[in-house]
This record gives sequence, C-alpha cells and structure tokens, in this order.
Amino acid sequence: MADINLLPQDDSTNGWNNILPARIPNPPLTDTVSTDWVVIGAGFAGLAAARRLAENRPQDQVIVLEAQTIAGAASGRNAGFAIDLPHGRQLLDDLAVMPRHTRLARGGMDYLQQQVTTHRIECQWSARGQYHGAVSAHGFSTEIEPFAKVLDQIGEPYRLLDRQQLADETGTSYYHGALYAPGAVLMNPAALVRGLGDTMPENVTIYETSPVIKAEYGEKIILTTATGVVQARQLILGTGIYTEDFGFYKRSLIPIALSASLSRSLTIPEQHALGGQEDWGLTPVGMPGVTMRYTQDHRILIRQQVEYSPGCRRSDAYRKRLRVVHQDRFNARFPMLPQVTMEHTWTGFVCVAQNQGHGFGKVSDNVHSAICQNGIGVSKGTISGLLAADLACGRDNPLIADLESLGTPNRLPPQPFLGLGVRSNFFWRNWSGRAEK
Repeated sequence: MADINLLPQDDSTNGWNNILPARIPNPPLTDTVSTDWVVIGAGFAGLAAARRLAENRPQDQVIVLEAQTIAGAASGRNAGFAIDLPHGRQLLDDLAVMPRHTRLARGGMDYLQQQVTTHRIECQWSARGQYHGAVSAHGFSTEIEPFAKVLDQIGEPYRLLDRQQLADETGTSYYHGALYAPGAVLMNPAALVRGLGDTMPENVTIYETSPVIKAEYGEKIILTTATGVVQARQLILGTGIYTEDFGFYKRSLIPIALSASLSRSLTIPEQHALGGQEDWGLTPVGMPGVTMRYTQDHRILIRQQVEYSPGCRRSDAYRKRLRVVHQDRFNARFPMLPQVTMEHTWTGFVCVAQNQGHGFGKVSDNVHSAICQNGIGVSKGTISGLLAADLACGRDNPLIADLESLGTPNRLPPQPFLGLGVRSNFFWRNWSGRAEK
C-alpha cells in the first residue's frame, strides 16, 4: 500500500491552454467503480496507454484518473515539439543506440499523426522540422558540427545554416548558425492533449480532478481518491515525477522545472518586420540556451530556465521575475519587435534519470509503467504509453525491445548529496555554456 503525499498542484498560468477556447472538463470520480484497466495520468503516456488498451481489448473497460484537468500538467506545458532525433551529445556518447531512439520517437509521432488526422484535432500540427541553433562559434564547432557528422554516418538528412541563412528563415540574426533537421513536428501541446483526451474510444472513461491519495496493490488494484474508489485488474502508471510516491523507482527520478513565456500575437506590421517562415522552432545547444517557437497564430515562445525542483512548486513572484528574464532574451533576439511583450509565463515539472534510462515496463504483477522520457515527452511519452499497453496485453511489438534496451533509471545518492550534486552539475553547465544565453 502507498499513501500519496506529493500531489500535482499546477496553476492556471499555462499560456498554451489560456489562448484556447474554454473547455468543460470531465467530472471527477464520485463513486466506487470496478474496471478491467486503470491508467493514472492523462498526459501523452497515459492517454496513449488508454487508447491502445481500448484498441487491444475492445471488450474491456478502461478508466483514466487525472489529478488535474487535461492539458493542465506537464504534457500541456512543454515547448510544443515532437522530436525524432535526440540532440548532440546524446548521439555522440553512444552512436549505436541512435536507431533505437529514432524508431521509438518516430513510432510515437506516427501514432499521434494518425489521431490528429482521424479525429481532426485542431492543434496547429505542423511538419516544419526544427533548427538546432548555436549562439557562439564555439557552440557551433563543438555541438552543431559533430551533430552533423553523426547524421552523416547514419544517413539522416539535414542542412547547415550560417547566420544570414538562419536569419532569412527565422527573422533573428542573434545566432552564429544552426542545423536544420526536417523530421520534427510543431504544435500547440495543450490543444493536442485536449484533442487526444476528448476523442477516446467508447470503452475509455476519463475522470478529471481526481488525484489518487492511496494505492493498494494485490490481486486487485484499489485506488482511492478524495471522493471515490476504483478497483481494477491491471494498472498502468503515467505519473511522471510523482511515481515515487506510488512506491516505484524510489530515489531514481530527478525532478526538473522547465519555464516558458509566450508573447502576445504580432500585428501585421510586426509580422512583416520579423520576416522568415510562417512558423518554426529552434532548440539550443546547451542548458543556458533558449528554446524558441514562432507559432501559426504569430506568437513567439521563449523557454529558458532548467532547475532542480523537489516539491514541484513555483510561486507567482518567481514567475514575475522569470518573465523579465524571458523578455530580455526576447529583446536580444528580436530587436525589430520592441513593442512585443510576454503575455503568459508558466512552469512545468518533469523527471529525468541520471543515466537517461526510461521508467518503462512491468514493475509488479499487475502494474506497468510508462514514465521518465527525459525531456522528449511528446514523442517518447506517446510511444512509451502505447508500448506499456502492448506489453501488458501480451501483444508482440518489436519496439518493446528497443525501449527496454535503453535501460531503467539508476539509483541516486540520498539527500542532501543528491541535491548538492544536481545543483552543482546545473551550475557548471550554466556557467560553461553561458555564451549560449
């Protein structure tokens, strides 16, 4: 049995959600119900698991318990990239695993594409690719050029762009250069998660604002919320950083806070002043760097600030200070847009593993997990949830072996050594990469 003490308490600041029309959430659980399958978490992993269970077992009933509202948590708060290629050093460290990473990510992206097309999900889904940009010449030579050599070895297409070429396509001349890879997809992640949650098969029931406060494991899974109880034969966890409270992957998950700001919509003269393509996305080469998006509704996203975050909480005062930082980063990159301001600032909480392992697989007799995608949540979260459902149903899928081969999160040192180590590592990475701010 596990008492769940760390509950999600995300706020209503998520810009991706706030620019969308109002949505009526599914009601919370208010009764005692029995089901064949229960999934905890309505993020990319949980929703993919639930949909796949419904496809694999159309006669079974599936319940999803979401602690907040759909798209209110981490899945709706990311930068809106579905990425097929891991970046830079992840490739250079072990080139042999690259095909596995790519197959998994593209499997998840293909599955999402099917849902977007079939259910006509309006989420600004755009197969635009991504730029991987370096502010400094040093960053270009140590990160971008080695990345290009790896892509040459594995036969992946790309383009290298100098400062002027990148400015022609994005409007900003702030960067020394970039590598463009065509495989990534851009979207409004909150709109995508909403669409996935609201188009589930008939044998899937989602209860929102229903955080689990107690979990009992045995022949039957018994999950208690504040107002109801679910009894199920099988459980799949899509619980992210909160998984340790459920009794699994203890002292193996590092909680990370990622923060972003989204501008107001650009006016038509501002759009002309910016120039470049209709929409685009750029990822940085180092931790201090800025992830950016230019959206189809003419907003610019600035995401910067990666922090160790035990407790998974951030205050309004913190966000107010961060908006100033993001505005400064915006102004440096887009001096032609002096009147454009940040309209929304928010934080999302994810988990990573020290060894880049994935929290995937069978963790108990009737419990499977699909957590810890190490910052590639849209594509890897989706395929992890799908494969967890296939594994639990005994369905053969060659991608299961790919995901299992990537390992599981390793054991971490106890506190206070863990906190000291993570903060020291982050300080060093921010200092050594300061030229990329």
